[in-house]
Amino acid sequence: MTKPLKLVSDPPEAPPGVVASAVYVGGRRVAEIPIEDVGEWSKKPGHVVWIGLHEPGLDLLRRVQREFNLHDLSIEDALKAHQRPKLEQYGEALFIVARTAQMLDGRIAFGETHLFVGHGYVVSVRHGASTSYTPVRERCEADQKAFSEGEDFILYVILDFIVDNYMPVIETIQAEVEAIEDCILAETTTSTQVPRLYQLRRDLLRLRNAAVPLVEVCRRLEQPGLPGIDPAMSPLFRDVSDHIRRVQEEIESLREVLAFAFETSLMTGQAQQTEITRKLAAWAAILAVPTAVAGVYGMNFQHMPELNWRYGYALVLAVILAVCGWLYWRFRRNGWL
Repeated sequence: MTKPLKLVSDPPEAPPGVVASAVYVGGRRVAEIPIEDVGEWSKKPGHVVWIGLHEPGLDLLRRVQREFNLHDLSIEDALKAHQRPKLEQYGEALFIVARTAQMLDGRIAFGETHLFVGHGYVVSVRHGASTSYTPVRERCEADQKAFSEGEDFILYVILDFIVDNYMPVIETIQAEVEAIEDCILAETTTSTQVPRLYQLRRDLLRLRNAAVPLVEVCRRLEQPGLPGIDPAMSPLFRDVSDHIRRVQEEIESLREVLAFAFETSLMTGQAQQTEITRKLAAWAAILAVPTAVAGVYGMNFQHMPELNWRYGYALVLAVILAVCGWLYWRFRRNGWL
């Protein structure tokens, strides 16, 4: 006997870790359902169950596993949340791992999204730094015609949302790099900017490692034969691949700019040190003249040159000033002072 639908206006209280658990028919949300009923609803023709989880515990994942008969290895991967982006097929179910990224306190914070996709259901599991998928759900519900395509459309919009969120991270880093470049070209580099350049370059490398493997994931999704994936969705997954390649190009371009800025900052620092060394050497040469003359007259010999001459002291000072002045003029002319 079919269980009565529970109205959206009176949803069941979600357990910890469950963001949303809803069933859709023809792209329209018809009910909020408890985890214990999702398996039964997903088997109904034309029904799609979409469950959103956030950092669930093992007990919750086991409950979801029992409902959809998910593989043990995929549950183990979804619990640990330290996976490389990939797509695995376990029977009639797909397990997909994607890395998410967002800026937090000037650093790129990475998270993970694990997706279980099968006939009549999609389970999204978020870990770490990740934007809520509520806007994705709202976007799908607003486009009921496209949403009626089923679980493969949900998979597409989630992957597209993840990839689109890479761009604000890149734009934020790009703005900071441009500001640092202006400081370097203006020769106002601070001691904290060089480590920051290295830090940004390392973060961009991690972002590239998180984004680029999704190209292979989307390539496999484009190929026919995967359960729950309609071949008509291939252009959409190809579009996601194009976005990832654009992200990759932006990352490579930024890393080159950072490498240039890093080298330029080092060269600027070396040039500033060389300039300071030149000035010190020039002043040392100028001060060596009075030091040498004073050293001669400080030797306490009985017969000193010009010792008893009335104008000897003035003449020595005049010679010292003249030589120092000539040296200063020469160094200034050569750009050392």
